[in-house]
Amino acid sequence: MFWSFLSALIIGGLLGFIFQRSRFCLTGGFRDMYLLKNNRMFYALLIAISVQSIGVVSLMELGYITLPYKDFSLPTTIIGSLIFGMSIILASGCATGTWYHAGEGLISAWIALLMYMISAAAMRFGALSDFTKSMMQYGKIEENLAALLNISIWWLIGILITITGFLVYRTLSKPTLKVASLPPKWTGIRHYLFEKRYHPFFAAVLIGLLAFAAWGVNALYGKSAGLGITGPSANIIRYTVTGDAKLINWGVFLVLGIMLGSYIAAKGSKEFKWRMPDLTTCRNSVIGGLLMGIGASLAGGCTIGNGLTATAIMSAKGWISLFFIMIGVWIMTYFVHIRPTKQPQ
Repeated sequence: MFWSFLSALIIGGLLGFIFQRSRFCLTGGFRDMYLLKNNRMFYALLIAISVQSIGVVSLMELGYITLPYKDFSLPTTIIGSLIFGMSIILASGCATGTWYHAGEGLISAWIALLMYMISAAAMRFGALSDFTKSMMQYGKIEENLAALLNISIWWLIGILITITGFLVYRTLSKPTLKVASLPPKWTGIRHYLFEKRYHPFFAAVLIGLLAFAAWGVNALYGKSAGLGITGPSANIIRYTVTGDAKLINWGVFLVLGIMLGSYIAAKGSKEFKWRMPDLTTCRNSVIGGLLMGIGASLAGGCTIGNGLTATAIMSAKGWISLFFIMIGVWIMTYFVHIRPTKQPQ
């Protein structure tokens, strides 16, 4: 058990470190697709999915894991993903983003994180759990996308890799403007760890490898699971209330590791700072955090559970959820960032 928890802390710590140093933020990435027509972070996500997918499906073919496909409620997944997408704009970060931004000292992220954990716990285990279960019964369909299409999963992975490779090549082949920068303050390993900003495509490869490692470690302990954020976050609140030590599992140490890794990266780069938000940001963090837990629970996952992990095993739920999370982000981006600028001054 000790080694299992240590592996979660290490994988989570490395993820948090990479997220912080690369500013790998899917909320901002999806927002920028609509606001700035900048798709680079979305392409980075496709890289991470592709890298993870090759490894996980290979483990499946070798018989080390069984992919955890289940029937899922299509309408509930769509509704939950839309709510989640809209909420993360208000909260200024998705489920993972709030964990790593909290490690940087953002009080608004701590507020959103607490609200997210409470509402996720209520939806999964508390007063709203019956509502969640009832919603999950409507419009169930098969999750295994390859089985739905009656083709090999490797065909889907091949299509994903081909599309991703083309998009990455096209992006990297474009000329880039050289921006003047200050000379480095540090040299050697310290410069590369704490000063040099990681390219999102490089960060995506590392994230994909760590996501694959999560499947491999869990397989050693007889579990077919990868990265997940919402369940462990809800478990922390439930453990706090009940004291049931069984709730402190691999996923809990993973999310705690994300915060710890982000804190180490922020301290090492001198970017850690306690930052108090204004009242409007506090309000948005509370509302966004609460809706984030509700949306992720209805959708059966967040940008990591569905958007990164489920998509890698070619889950229909994962890809549908990812699409509608993006739609939700774009809807709320319009109301938060675009519509106010159109109002008469």
